[in-house]
Amino acid sequence: MARVKRAVNGHKKRNTLVQRTKGYYGVRSRTFRGMKEQAQHSGQYAYRDRRNKKRDIRALWIQRINAAARLNDLSYSKFMHGLKLAGVELDRKVLAQIAYEDEATFASLAEVAKKALAAAE
Repeated sequence: MARVKRAVNGHKKRNTLVQRTKGYYGVRSRTFRGMKEQAQHSGQYAYRDRRNKKRDIRALWIQRINAAARLNDLSYSKFMHGLKLAGVELDRKVLAQIAYEDEATFASLAEVAKKALAAAE
């Protein structure tokens, strides 16, 4: 029975790791074991941080909405509650963009929220 020659596969595997770990510091880019471990950790960090990025972006939207709402004498929670009572269905991404780019429109939204809060009391 003929033996299996797998040099091509081995070189491909190593070259893939070299490309993936290019630019890393020290052993992490120079030895096969260091490259393998670092590539594994890098993949774990990338997986985790793809999810954390969503969390961070949402937090940024909330901070922008809160800052703009406070300029209109409302807290974030009261502003959001007022919009919900008024039936305004804009998500946080759009509200943050309005707060960042168009203060007059956001001020009118704040007035809508204030009226809805006053009517609910």
